[in-house]
Amino acid sequence: MPEDARALIERLYECFNRRDEACIAELCSEEMEFFPLVTAEAVGRDAPYRGSQGLHEYLADVVEVWEELRISPSEVQQRGEVVLVLGRVYARSRELGIRDVPIAWVWGLRDGRLVRGEVFPDPDRAASRFAVAGAR
Repeated sequence: MPEDARALIERLYECFNRRDEACIAELCSEEMEFFPLVTAEAVGRDAPYRGSQGLHEYLADVVEVWEELRISPSEVQQRGEVVLVLGRVYARSRELGIRDVPIAWVWGLRDGRLVRGEVFPDPDRAASRFAVAGAR
């Protein structure tokens, strides 16, 4: 995998854990679409978060739902412009409890920026999605 993609993912996760909206925006395309299942479900959202406004809304929803939410990548694989990240999420919420579980993300890249991201509570589903998307 190109080292720049690994560095991009590591920087993204560091920025997210600091809730640094400007830093995240630098790494994403303006048409970025993000599909975070648990957070979106907790606020009753069924549409993806899109663009800079979507990023702002997502980070506000994270603060609303979670008292603490940290993500960490442990393995990064790339096929063309698709990246699979396996890692863990630690989340704490009065309503949803504490979770420290494996999780996976599939990211789409274009011109070195993130254009699409999906969260998968089941890493095997993410691996399947990655296999299909990476074969295109």
